[in-house]
Amino acid sequence: MSTSAPELRRKLTLEALDRVADGAGGFRTTWVVLGTVWAEVKAGTGRETEAEFLTLSTVPYRITVRSAPPGAPSRPKPDQRFREGNRVFRILAVADADVRGKYLTCFTREEEVSA
Repeated sequence: MSTSAPELRRKLTLEALDRVADGAGGFRTTWVVLGTVWAEVKAGTGRETEAEFLTLSTVPYRITVRSAPPGAPSRPKPDQRFREGNRVFRILAVADADVRGKYLTCFTREEEVSA
């Protein structure tokens, strides 16, 4: 049984969180660009969560990219994110997508980002 290779047709920017001293004893957070990757992006099943005055809709995404060696800056990690224009996908977990280790599957959630 053979599986087809993912179609890496979407250009995403990989970003990591960086903390910068604010000069007053605290820090501010910024996102630093680590590089660009080509990816396949697939939406999962959405769901709604309700609270007393709030309804939150979320859709998980599976983003597949070429693998990189563990420890390489180009290898996505949890708490990093992918950006595609104004869309941002927070990486929750990363796993090998195939038995040969050629691809990684990143389990993500799209986030709303205010300017």
